[in-house]
Amino acid sequence: MSDAIKHECGVAFIRLLKPIDFYYQKYGTTLYGINRMQGLMQKQRNRGQDGAGIATIKLNAPPGSRYISRKRSNSANYLQDLFDDVYARFKELKPQQLNDAKFLQENLPYMGELLLGHLRYGTHGDNTIETCHPFLRQSNWISRNLVLAGNFNLTNVDEMFSELVELGQFPKESSDTVTVLEKIGHFLDDEVQRLHTWFKPEEYDSDELNQLIFKHLDLQRLLKRACRKFDGGYVMCGMIGHGDAFVLRDPNGIRPAFYYRDDEVVVAASERPAIQSVFNLPFDAIQELKPGHVLVVKKDGEVKEVPFITPGLKKPCSFERIYFSRSTDKDIYVERKKLGYYLAKSALKSVNYDIENTVFSYIPNTAETAFWGLFQGVNEVLDVLKAEEISKMKKAIKPKRLEAIIKRKVRFEKVIVKEVKERTFITAGSARNNMVSQVYDVTYGIVRNNIDNIVLLDDSIVRGTTLKKSIIRLVARLKPKKITIISSAPQIRYPDCYGIDMSKMKEFIAFQAIIALHKENGLEDRVQKAYQKAKKQEKLVKEKVKNVVIDLYSQFSYEMVSQKIAELLKPKDLDIELEIIFQTIEDLHKACPNNTGDWYFSGIFPTPGGNKICNKAFINYMENKNERAYM
Repeated sequence: MSDAIKHECGVAFIRLLKPIDFYYQKYGTTLYGINRMQGLMQKQRNRGQDGAGIATIKLNAPPGSRYISRKRSNSANYLQDLFDDVYARFKELKPQQLNDAKFLQENLPYMGELLLGHLRYGTHGDNTIETCHPFLRQSNWISRNLVLAGNFNLTNVDEMFSELVELGQFPKESSDTVTVLEKIGHFLDDEVQRLHTWFKPEEYDSDELNQLIFKHLDLQRLLKRACRKFDGGYVMCGMIGHGDAFVLRDPNGIRPAFYYRDDEVVVAASERPAIQSVFNLPFDAIQELKPGHVLVVKKDGEVKEVPFITPGLKKPCSFERIYFSRSTDKDIYVERKKLGYYLAKSALKSVNYDIENTVFSYIPNTAETAFWGLFQGVNEVLDVLKAEEISKMKKAIKPKRLEAIIKRKVRFEKVIVKEVKERTFITAGSARNNMVSQVYDVTYGIVRNNIDNIVLLDDSIVRGTTLKKSIIRLVARLKPKKITIISSAPQIRYPDCYGIDMSKMKEFIAFQAIIALHKENGLEDRVQKAYQKAKKQEKLVKEKVKNVVIDLYSQFSYEMVSQKIAELLKPKDLDIELEIIFQTIEDLHKACPNNTGDWYFSGIFPTPGGNKICNKAFINYMENKNERAYM
């Protein structure tokens, strides 16, 4: 991706269903849980840039002992730093101590049967330890301690924050993470108190009373109450001090979640291949957590997947398929190839089917899988053209001509080379552009000056800044006749409010293009009218708000917007023809039929809060406010 956008956070959860000594006897290590958690987080490192954290809970710990351990890191090498600290606790142990599960659980941290890991990719705010998950809500009541981590953004944090204040709380922050933690924590307190009040008259002693609370605590009921007004995309993992745990997914399935269970472990993660690789499992062994459902793991080992909120229309984020999730997932690999495949005809049309004089390539590295789909699609077209030429020869087949037709091949080359692995999007502005020009280079000598066209596949174009200031100029050094850039994603027209850091409308090159088209055609009044409509809806409840920005795009064709984007991104001093082609939403759905969430392309948001956030982002643009439209 030339314009890298921030990834989705990643979560990992493990519940060991057997005593620690079982894993030593079977797998030769008492650190089985920690080792597997490290593996899950390492395999999902693509989902984290700012920091990471891990928390563990020991079952049946005696009063006065430490049963919850937590470590977080926001260092440059956050994952290594995190686990270096965890493993440091065991390095000085004698072999007999390291192999003694009872000794370790009684004396060492991180030796819990419940483990929760998180990779943070913050969409806003400071990169501090305090912003790294897991979060901990502490209490002297073991059943009221809550550890929470997740991949989420909610659109109505202000609404839920006000509710907490009305309930008598005094939250220390108004962020979505703290608000969610306190919201679930409030109802956890309430459920525990309800059970305590119910069983207390029977004159049980404190231990018996606790055991009854542990057994009868209904997480499904608790989460139904706590999450009733959540509006957004979310996967949340929670652990309660006494040993219950849960993994829940939003009713539209916007954020991804997968799990596996057998008689030894329960495992959940944001990506299926992570579980497959770390636990050596086949594709079919992994289950997808259903939208609006919660995976409940009780202290006694009971596991069930149950609804906690009414499931809505399933709209999983299509950007997971285009860019975020690892392509080692079988389905994602196939879908990304299809995204490239469906662009073959448009790519060939842009160069007038001049295959002999066109070099096809891609912008490393995430577009590579889609590129192989493009490779397949262009070759299929070439095969058809060859067959047509041969059929025209009929009986007068000339061997040399036939041989020339058969040997004709599509020219696929690695034009753009990424020389170092710097994550350039952590640097802003002109400094970032300078860094990109150093990170990328071109392969000289494979393009014939002023003869060959270059078709370059990118997986998405958000701002277009890197294309304009770096990539296009680099490719222009090869002096091609024409440059065609094709995006395996459609035009990004609207903000995301469910986890991706695409919140400021002014940054989208597609939005810049539509505003430019209105100005050039004397239609500025339509933009002002849309602004007034948005302002009138500002105080409406989110369920009554309509997206006013859709109307702006309805005035111009998809191709006209693409053409204007090319004009905006073409450097003024460039004398080479430039064309930019985008995937259509229709072909996106054909390629990714099960991940139909496309609100950033279509403006059709899966939750009511999405329309409100979109209008707010538009208002911010019109009022020249450089801020996010949500907390």
